[in-house]
Amino acid sequence: MLKPALFETMKNKLGLNISSVLLPGQNIDMQRWSVIACDQYTSEPGYWEDVDNFVGNSPSALRLIFPEVYLESETEDQKAIRIKNINDNMTLYLNDNVLYEHKDAVFLVERVFSNGNTRHGLIMSVDLERYDFNKGSQSLIRATEGTIIERLPPRIRIRENAQLELPHIMLLIDDAEKTVIEPLVSKASSFSQVYSFELMKQSGSIKGWKINDENVIEDLAAALLKLADKEDFKTRYGLKDDNQDVLLFAVGDGNHSLATAKACWENLKKTLTSEELQDHPARYALVEIVNVHDNGLVFEPIHRVVFNVEHEHLLDSFVSYYKDRGCNVRIEKGSGKPESSGHAIKYVSSEGYGYLIVECPLYNIDVGTLQNFLDDYLKKNPQANIDYIHGEEITDKLGKQPGNIGFFLSKMDKNELFKTVILDGTLPRKTFSMGEASEKRFYLEARKIR
Repeated sequence: MLKPALFETMKNKLGLNISSVLLPGQNIDMQRWSVIACDQYTSEPGYWEDVDNFVGNSPSALRLIFPEVYLESETEDQKAIRIKNINDNMTLYLNDNVLYEHKDAVFLVERVFSNGNTRHGLIMSVDLERYDFNKGSQSLIRATEGTIIERLPPRIRIRENAQLELPHIMLLIDDAEKTVIEPLVSKASSFSQVYSFELMKQSGSIKGWKINDENVIEDLAAALLKLADKEDFKTRYGLKDDNQDVLLFAVGDGNHSLATAKACWENLKKTLTSEELQDHPARYALVEIVNVHDNGLVFEPIHRVVFNVEHEHLLDSFVSYYKDRGCNVRIEKGSGKPESSGHAIKYVSSEGYGYLIVECPLYNIDVGTLQNFLDDYLKKNPQANIDYIHGEEITDKLGKQPGNIGFFLSKMDKNELFKTVILDGTLPRKTFSMGEASEKRFYLEARKIR
């Protein structure tokens, strides 16, 4: 057990809790247990059907999550049955000792992708009291993109009565000197390895090590405390305003999952005593913490496909939208990128490729130009709907289908993320993705929240 002083430092100064993590027992087929984040492949039900067939009757995280591909296609009764099955499976797995508890430990994770790139992270829980997803937040943990409140209710229904949480949330730290995670990577062989296996569907491999040495955890806490030091923070970002509070953790993936955990905690708080509030397990959310400067962390654009639309009408509407706002805007057809000093957003429809050109745009990045228009267009054309796509190939495939149009967006410089969030607030939603769909976080660890 950690010394109380170290535990309190991590909790009170860093918003961290490492008291308990659940991992599958040694007799569990880990390749069938671990499945990709529920918000991936939402336009490809065939992917999830393949996963279901592969998992079969083996214990699996698949039985504890709600793949979002089914959020729109299932009736309310079907969704209620799915959620009940999730809760029942959690009880079953706990009663059957499918999961084994590890106390007072940090877990170092190494993910190797199919292209050979490697990413490292740390598994810990964060204090939801230190997180605020609202616009203008100055909390220690902040969203990097706007949170869509309307997306939370179905996710709240999944979590509010669940005994367990399984995270696909990734939080980022801005550690350019590589003082927090990388020293642990260099001595991983001295830690106890708790898993190592190939992930399903050619998604690479993953290894994990348990770190419960108090001296090592003290060093880890000291490195994080330096990043969280107010004066160091101001120097790092050239801030002169004392009203800017420290941003230590920025949400990289799983923004709405963390917001859901926060919403459930705020609801639960109303029923608890002051003593229960201090250490209730639902006060925390399990996450993977990754350095934004990790060489294996690649920011990929998130593309858009709009369905059930007449693409020429949408293109004409785009031109009208920005002309009304005083912009020089035009559509150019063809696959060759045109000359432009502003934003040139490539699109694909059943008739081929083209570009949306906006000179002197109103927004700093092209995703802002596109998303603000699409939000307006979708409100005025309720028959149309949108999906956010990881990867150019599937965007191209879907965008070419009659009644669809796909848009390709550019990469964001990951080195600018923290300063942008600190100075400008949250980015337009779905601005970036950390890797392609197959490189997203896989469910593996769990934690009791009741």
